[in-house]
Amino acid sequence: MILAATFAHKSTPVKAFPSPRSGSFRTSGEVFRWKYRILLLIPAFGVALSDATKLPGADWYVAPHGSPEGAGTRESPWDIQSALGGSKPIRPGDTVWLSGGTYRHPDRTIQSPGFVVRLAGEPDRPIHLRALPGERVTLDGGLTIQPPSDYLWIWDLEILVSENFTMSRRIEEPGSHPKTYGRPWGGLNIHTGRACKYIHLVIHDNAQGISFWRGAIDSEVYGCIIYDNGWDAPDRGHGHAIYTQNETGIKTIADCIMTGGFSHTMHAYGSRRAFVQNYLIEGNIAYNAGRFLVGGEGPTTGIRLLRNFLYRVNMQVGYTAPENGTCEVRDNVIVGGTLNIIRFREVSESGNLVIPPGSPPPADRPFLYELRPSRYDPNRAHLVVYNWTGKDSVPIPMEKFLRSGDHFQLKNPRDFFGPPVWEGTFTGSPVAIPVPGEFAAYVLLRKSEL
Repeated sequence: MILAATFAHKSTPVKAFPSPRSGSFRTSGEVFRWKYRILLLIPAFGVALSDATKLPGADWYVAPHGSPEGAGTRESPWDIQSALGGSKPIRPGDTVWLSGGTYRHPDRTIQSPGFVVRLAGEPDRPIHLRALPGERVTLDGGLTIQPPSDYLWIWDLEILVSENFTMSRRIEEPGSHPKTYGRPWGGLNIHTGRACKYIHLVIHDNAQGISFWRGAIDSEVYGCIIYDNGWDAPDRGHGHAIYTQNETGIKTIADCIMTGGFSHTMHAYGSRRAFVQNYLIEGNIAYNAGRFLVGGEGPTTGIRLLRNFLYRVNMQVGYTAPENGTCEVRDNVIVGGTLNIIRFREVSESGNLVIPPGSPPPADRPFLYELRPSRYDPNRAHLVVYNWTGKDSVPIPMEKFLRSGDHFQLKNPRDFFGPPVWEGTFTGSPVAIPVPGEFAAYVLLRKSEL
């Protein structure tokens, strides 16, 4: 029988983003005696789907075979560089649709910015840049957000550097910017933008996944899949899933899946002159990868780390600054890793489950899971499962996401565009989810037709 979560203690509720508690354990990182049951969370912080809508605007079309002289229609599409560069009559509230195919940037040097975006929407009238539904859109060489880009939503694109499939990921030169790298940097480079959103992107095999810098204000990275970025060097591994700094407004990084790569998963970090403050980091899944770090050499403050799910990844809050400000670290699950909170003046810490490497799992429960529906797509969710049963599958209730008769697919995040790991029709009973080992993460898609 699958029961709702219960908790053995109370703590201050998370006002803006409430979530049920999943257990009681030592906040020092040692496992305390568990008094909870199987949990299922439908995020209470979710934005209504109406938030993803827009006022009526024009639809424009881009294709790999498009032309600067095109009309921006399906029959006469634009090329990608002129469409994104700000020279076309794209207005607030408009949507730019990218047709399926590969868009290869012509500059293949490390200095290349990739495709540059200069599109400015308005409050309540963002510009949307999206893949056509059901089509795979690949940007080969990277994407860079430059002024005057504001109120811009970018959806469902794949970003990679194809040289990384044929060239060695070992560079025999130390440092973070090797001159011998010999290919584009790639990734998503966000240098500016107020109230922008980056939704359900697939970013892999770049020098760095997402660079989310100080000039991006009150912006959000949501539901992205980020893996296998960076390179190996004589000094260490380089390149992170997300490298970010923030001073003004709140940066949100939520419900992303991060794995693989050569350095950190989360790298919210900076020197004494940089800013690492005012972050909401929630619902992310990181596994079999580098450290999940939020902290710099200067004071770090205004950090909220809520209900993230890590496997064989360490979480560290704070770095070398002699004193940090405030942080809230609640309801995170860290298995095969550690939690370290360093020199904060004010810490709000509760509900974290930490099972360090070599420590036994909870004796009174066989598995733990969480299903997190997307805030922006009613047919998408992320699923994380910790499996201590020794069995090859785990029964997961899905009635809060699927209706009886719904078709669904489970996708491997590392092969999102490939065939599903599992597919079927929901009958109302718990679904036997394959978990070949102690941990699995999936993208769950509800499909009207298979």
